[in-house]
Amino acid sequence: MQCPYCSYPDSAVLESRVVPDTCTIRRRRQCGKCEKRFTTYERVEGVDLAVIKKNGEHEPFDREKIKKGLMKATWKRPISMDDVEALIEEVERKLRLRDSKEIKSWEIGKMVMNRLRKVDPVSYLLFASVYRDFQTIEDFEQEIRKLKLEVGEARLQAKLQQSGSVKGES
Repeated sequence: MQCPYCSYPDSAVLESRVVPDTCTIRRRRQCGKCEKRFTTYERVEGVDLAVIKKNGEHEPFDREKIKKGLMKATWKRPISMDDVEALIEEVERKLRLRDSKEIKSWEIGKMVMNRLRKVDPVSYLLFASVYRDFQTIEDFEQEIRKLKLEVGEARLQAKLQQSGSVKGES
């Protein structure tokens, strides 16, 4: 495995463990030259998925494209690389469970956005602004209004459940 810091072609595996609920192995490595540590993920390649783009073209599914978009959206946000990897794993697993191995790009984007919305609303907004091609401030304002409504509804539901459980205990 090539070191991401100095490009030395040899590294030692310090620790390996299976990532829960996935077919992925997380390996902690150390470069044989500069001795810096880094993490790699190893997973079983499944059936090849094809993505149908907006213009009708087909291309192979590339989880790295999702990762790049998520890295931009979560930059300087309180989201770990493990959280990003888990989100990608969940989306990929759901896609591979489908009957069809051809997926429209908008379906993938929607799956990512739905999961990201639950993890971090600000990152969701950043991702959505690129994915949905926001052009104006009004586009952002409209999406923020939707998020505020969802958060308000979720808080109301939590209060109702909490008051219901308190009343049931009396």
